[in-house]
Amino acid sequence: MIARKATLLSVVLGFALSITAQAEKYLVQFKSPQTFEMMAQNMKAQAFLSPMGQMAPMRLFNSNTSVSEALEHVQLLIVESTDAASIESLRRHPAIALVEQEILHPAPEIMSTFSADNGRVSPLPSVKMARPWGIDSVKAPGAWATTQGEAARVMVLDTGLDKDHPALQERFEEGKNFTGGSPSDFSDDIGHGTHVAGTILAAGTGDTVVGVAPKAKLLMGKVCSSMGCPSTAIAAGINWAVSQKVDVVNMSLGGMLITKGERVAIAAAEAAGVFIAAASGNDGTGRVSFPAAVDTLIAVGAIDVTNIKAAFSQWGPELDVMGPGVDVMSSVPRGTGRGATVKLDTGKGLNIVNSLPLVGSPVRLVGGELVFVGLGKPADMATVNLMGKIALIGRGEIPFKEKVANALAKGAIAAVIYNNVPGLMQGTLSEDGSEAAIPAVMIEQTLGEEVRAILTGGGIASTSMAVEATDYGSFQGTSMATPHVAGVAALIRAANRGLSPLQVREILKSTASALGPNPENEYGSGLVNAEAAVQRAMVSAPVVQLAN
Repeated sequence: MIARKATLLSVVLGFALSITAQAEKYLVQFKSPQTFEMMAQNMKAQAFLSPMGQMAPMRLFNSNTSVSEALEHVQLLIVESTDAASIESLRRHPAIALVEQEILHPAPEIMSTFSADNGRVSPLPSVKMARPWGIDSVKAPGAWATTQGEAARVMVLDTGLDKDHPALQERFEEGKNFTGGSPSDFSDDIGHGTHVAGTILAAGTGDTVVGVAPKAKLLMGKVCSSMGCPSTAIAAGINWAVSQKVDVVNMSLGGMLITKGERVAIAAAEAAGVFIAAASGNDGTGRVSFPAAVDTLIAVGAIDVTNIKAAFSQWGPELDVMGPGVDVMSSVPRGTGRGATVKLDTGKGLNIVNSLPLVGSPVRLVGGELVFVGLGKPADMATVNLMGKIALIGRGEIPFKEKVANALAKGAIAAVIYNNVPGLMQGTLSEDGSEAAIPAVMIEQTLGEEVRAILTGGGIASTSMAVEATDYGSFQGTSMATPHVAGVAALIRAANRGLSPLQVREILKSTASALGPNPENEYGSGLVNAEAAVQRAMVSAPVVQLAN
């Protein structure tokens, strides 16, 4: 029997001396699971017998291709090649079911500008607030008497993680990088993955934020970089989730396309008992993005603090449930968040006022005289002396970054922008994450209009403003709504270990609080309710016993 397997493998596999750095990646699926298993076992044997770093890449069916990884738990290969003819030959081979070139999905975007949908602006929490508003919105505290997620394990497939963040380090278990480079370097240079993880399971100790399932365990699969999310990385991340027997996977990523290989991996996760939550997308259209649109995943849309669908949240027939997705405070890589302390003096001494720094503001302490410059257009500043002073600017008509750039060009050392609707919002000074030359903050509408009246009436006002580095930030997006749902799923799984992914989905939908009107399924089944979901899970009969 051993000799027969060796003979078959000699037909299937060969050895290549090298492969160039320009090689394209492909996902490959065999028609026969047995052929895949033999190939995977042979790769393990070669790795064991070869000296460190001496193993030559395996060729597939003697073609000019190199097998770089066998994803055993989803039965896919990752293959590299520079030879188009070899790839076409593989596609025609009778043993091969699928040869699919890697595609790059868009990188998860940081949406730091807070929503003012239809004139509604949410009250924003302090950067040190221990319980973000979404935690109460999904009724997580009502479930904590039963479970806080103990023994549940959650994998986040995202941009990486700051594993030593004070809100996450006690919950962190393991991480891997699937985007290239060192597998052990799963650091988060974007901030998205760290924010998502905090919403799911931040510990809530000390002055850290708390997550929906604050005693669950965290694994991070870095499948996205600033360049995007390779389909091969996503398949490899899902394979790792299956191998680790995690309870829940959060995928706050995607786009309008999905590959067949990714569908194969998702189907394998479902069969293995792994529940997956995914974001519906942020284009504001009536079409749910992938992978959320796959029927075995739960597709999550976003609401604001008033339980109204966020304008950016995609919807459609595949949308399942909603989660808090506007003004969501959570962890970010240490020191990359921004807080502000602003003091105003209108002749009665300095008084601290409510404020938020704009994203991209440098960490700095400045002070000086305020000068009103309208909406911050060049024409508004044409005759104004801003040299060494601080610009007071009204919100509206042109982007924040243009307002601040125009003020800088006139010599301003900082900018204070006042809102044009009640409340606060946090804009951005760059589109690429870069830092502006001068700090800028927002203050509330009423206060800004009072200061404007003083200045235009011939009075004097000054400010002292400090922009500070913090470990927390407030983002918006269906990416932020999805981890609320993943956290509730972790509570469900902790309450009843044997529930299947299908049962978890049905519990989430059947216990959700209806929202609407909902004629086009803009809200799915409604806002997830952790308390009701855990109660339902406790009395639900399991149909599958999970190994972990």
